[in-house]
Formats: sequence, C-alpha cells, structure tokens
Amino acid sequence: MKVTLSALNTSESSFTPLVVIELAQDVKEETKEWLKNRIIAKKEDGGAQLLFRPLLNKYEQETLENQNLYLVGASKIRMLLGAEAVGLVKECNDNTMRAFTYRTRQNFKGFDDNNDDFLTMAECQFIIKHELENLRAKDEKMIPGYPQAKLYPGKSLLRRLLTSGIVIQVFPLHDNEALKKLEDSWYTRFALKYQPIDRIRGYFGETIALYFGFLEYFTFALIPMAVIGLPYYLFVWEDYDKYVIFASFNLIWSTVILEVWKRGCANMTYRWGTLLMKRKFEEPRPGFHGVLGINPITGKEEPLYPSYKRQLRIYLVSLPFVCLCLYFSLYVMMIYFDLEVWALGLHENSGSEWTSVLLYVPSIIYAIVIEIMNRLYRYAAEFLTSWENHRLESAYQNHLILKVLVFNFLNCFASLFYIAFVLKDMKLLRQSLATLLITSQILNQIVESLLPYWLQRKHGVRVKRKMQALKTDSDATLYEQVILEKEMGTYLGTFDDYLELFLQFGYVSLFSCVYPLAAAFAVLNNFTEVNSDALKMCRVFKRPFSEPSASIGVWQLAFETMSVISVVTNCALIGMSPQVNAIFPESKADLILIVVAVECPDQCRLCRPAERALV
Repeated sequence: MKVTLSALNTSESSFTPLVVIELAQDVKEETKEWLKNRIIAKKEDGGAQLLFRPLLNKYEQETLENQNLYLVGASKIRMLLGAEAVGLVKECNDNTMRAFTYRTRQNFKGFDDNNDDFLTMAECQFIIKHELENLRAKDEKMIPGYPQAKLYPGKSLLRRLLTSGIVIQVFPLHDNEALKKLEDSWYTRFALKYQPIDRIRGYFGETIALYFGFLEYFTFALIPMAVIGLPYYLFVWEDYDKYVIFASFNLIWSTVILEVWKRGCANMTYRWGTLLMKRKFEEPRPGFHGVLGINPITGKEEPLYPSYKRQLRIYLVSLPFVCLCLYFSLYVMMIYFDLEVWALGLHENSGSEWTSVLLYVPSIIYAIVIEIMNRLYRYAAEFLTSWENHRLESAYQNHLILKVLVFNFLNCFASLFYIAFVLKDMKLLRQSLATLLITSQILNQIVESLLPYWLQRKHGVRVKRKMQALKTDSDATLYEQVILEKEMGTYLGTFDDYLELFLQFGYVSLFSCVYPLAAAFAVLNNFTEVNSDALKMCRVFKRPFSEPSASIGVWQLAFETMSVISVVTNCALIGMSPQVNAIFPESKADLILIVVAVECPDQCRLCRPAERALV
C-alpha cells in the first residue's frame, strides 16, 4: 500500500535551510502570504508541504537587506516521500539497484531511522526544487496582486513567478562544513591524484560529477599522446613531412578513448542509480509561449504554438543568419592569411630578429578574434534559439548546441583545413595550430576562472565589511552566508565547459600529427583546468541545483562526430605524405581506395548513434 503525505506528520519546529527564495523588493504583502500558504499547505490541498520561514538577522528581525529572502526546507519524512516521488534509485541490501519507496525503506543499504545521511544534500535540494516546480495553479486565474500575471489550471506557479519578475531567483545553499571537506580532498592541495568524483556527486549532483569525471578521463587519455608526441617532436622537429606514424596512432586513439569512456560512464551512473531512473515527463520550458489550448497528447490546458511557425522561423531567419555568420568567419580567415603573407614578406625583406617574432603576431591576433567571435555568436545563437520558441528544454538545448558547434567548428578549424589541404604548407600548419591552441587556452583560463574569482573576491570583501557590525563572533552566520551567496554569479551549466573540451579534442585529434606537442599542452591546461573549475564551482558561483544524469548527453555524439572527422582528416594527411606517395608513385587510385577502406568502419560506427539521436 502506498504511503501518503496526509497520513504522516511532516512538520518540524525547526529545520535545516536548504533553498533560498528571493522576491522582488516591491512584492505586495498579499502575494507573499499567498506564496507562503501554497508552499506550506498539504499536498492534498495543492501545496508542497514544505517548511518555510523568512531570513532573520542575529536579532531575529527582518531588515531592509533581507526582507524578501525566505528559507525553504523539509522534514526527514517529507524528504523520503519526495525521494519516492522523483524516482530516486538506491542500492538495496542485496546489492541490487531499485527505485526507492518509503514503505520498503528498511530494505535499502545505509538506511536508518536515526540516520540523516541516507539522502545526500544535493538530492534533498533537488527534491525541494522538484516540489516547488510542481506547485500548480488550481482555480486561480492570476497571481494575487498581479492581474497581468495570468494563470491557468496546471501551470507551474514558480515558473510564472520567475517569468513575471516576482521571484528574482531560487538557489540552494552551500553547506560550509561539507564544502570545506570537499575542497581539502579536491583542489586546495595541488597534487597529481584522482578527483573525489563520488564526493563531487554527493555535493553537486550527477551532471557536475560527470563533467569532472569526463575531464579527468580525457586528461589521462591525452597522456599517451603527450608521451609519444614529445620525443616525436624533438627528433623530427624540422622534418614536417614525417608524420605518418603519429597520424596512424591518432586514428586509433581518437576512436578508442570514446568507446572506453562510454563503458566507464555507464559504470558510474549505474552505481549512482541514475542509469536506471525513469525519464520524467518534460514540462514546457519557462520561455515557451503561445495561445492557451488543450494539449492533444496530455489532455492538459497549456500554451500551444504551431509547429509550422517554428519551422518558418528556423529556416527563414535562423538558418540564413547562421550561414551569414559562417561567411563572415571565412572572410575574417582570408584577412588572416593576408596578414600572414604581409608578415612573411616583411621578414624575408629585412631578416631581422624582431621580424621573426612578428611572424607569430597574425596567428595570435586571429586566435583572439576567434575567441571574441565565438562569444558574440553565442549570445546571438541563444537569442535566436529562444525566439524560435521551442516547447521543451531538451529541444531548445539541442538546437542551441547545433548552432554553436557548427560555427565554432568552422571558426576554429577552417584555417587549419585550408592550410593543410589547399596551401599544403605543413610548417605554417604547425605554427598556426600551436598559436591557436595555446592562445585559446590562456584566454579561457583568464575569462572563465581568474576574472570571475577576482570579481568575487572584491565583492566578498565589501560584503564582509558591511556585515561586520552584525557579527557576534568569527564564524560566518547563516544571515551573512545568504547575503553573500545571493550576490554570487549563477552557474549556467556545463555547456561552455564541454565546448572547451570539444574544441581541444579537435585541435589534438585533427592535426596534432604535424604538431605533436598539442597533446602535452592540452594535458598541462587540463591539470590547471580541474583546479580552476573546482574553485569556480566552490567559491565563485552559487551552488547549482543537482540534476540527475545518465550520461554526458548530446556531447557524446558531438565528440564521436569529431572523432570521425579526425579519422578522415588523418587518413587524408597520410595520403598526402611523401612516404605514402612513394609507395604508390603511379597509381593514385590505389591510394584513394586504401584511404577510403580505413575510413569506412568509423563512418559506420557514427551512423548508429546518429540515427538514434535523430529518432
């Protein structure tokens, strides 16, 4: 028999604050009271049955600074019933993985009525977020006090409050003690060691843990390339055409590492329980809008938007814009080649040392321009994808990733392909690859880690000075913690982190045969990336909500696509090499057939996951 919330006492006199809700400064009192009542009301009455109270300072008073900040938590029983509602999968005493149920809770490993560690803090905050998002409008036609904020039966109240500007933000709180332990085992002591992936998962959730797991795996996978590339670079530095052996190794490496990762990823997510979690029904994304109607699939009343209008926007506006941006990228590339010709001519005419340094200036300028164009295009792609009005968040993300990857691929690698297969200048290819790779890594470290950390430190000093009069001792109070964290930047997800690794994988797998040090520089960058990203997660941004994940998602297909392109590229480079051409001096047809035969297995390997993704 299923246990219901109404049959259990889920109230507590005091609770551990897990989530903060910040309201706008001018929110009306009737709106605050209505929201409070909906959050604490019983489930059978349409509430979330959570614990809710305003943030108070050390004098147990609300001040101007915190009058619109509220703390949300839940009792232990409420958390366990919420774990059942979201379908969390836990390990049983017989070592099998099963969906948790409150009725059979004693059958799960590590469960004890007196133990509060059965659910991780990340899981508890995910449950609270799920319950808040599932607060639905009943018979209300509008949010009290705001007639312009329309509601309809079944509409998520939190999403309407956010889009209407009544709720500014909802974020989970850090656990300072647990965070300190995580930092000590993660990044505070610089050492070559494995990351505490399970601890990261327990604190930040599966999505973040999978990113750091992939970053660690990819870094270690680069080490064989770096070890082979270093002596290869030292002993055949001046002979740019002797790259056949390294390119052959590249073919095998770029294919094998992704297959091994899929197995390791499945092992991790099975142990965490997310591999077996049922996919929940996707609600319309917050930015989706349309005419109110009945969904023919679910039978629920919700905004409806004709598919043909979305397709018109995609093919008549978004696609031409992306093509225009690609053309502009190629135009900038040709300007870069003009600068290369100018610098080379200047060096040949003068022959001085400073002009030899000048040879690297066009590549450095071009690398900086590429980074600027990538970031500007990202904003445009987000605007266009939002304007296309996709109903589901997954559809929005897939269209955004496709737009960004196509442009970034052409913008970053078009010049290298042009040098390799049109100019056929291996010396210039090596120089361009080295400059683009190293410059992009330096810029990413500055923009993504050092700059946010510096800004956060400045803000932290201001807040501590402001709070000094309110502190009773040297320990940070909950009041100060909330005030400090609400001003932190919001972590926008792993998109940019995966994109950076995707481009790095491209630099290494496509053309590292002519610049074998590429893998070594990537390894050095990633060792610092692990620490800078960890610092960013722990000290620069607000704590993100946990999101259960069974894999790295569409990025797996993106990396596999890059792997196939790298196989084709390396086969073509091998076919162009003087050593291979010496074997087939007369018959180019035989050479072409051999290259195609090598490429075919990898092409077939990509087709299967690509077909599944399209379906």
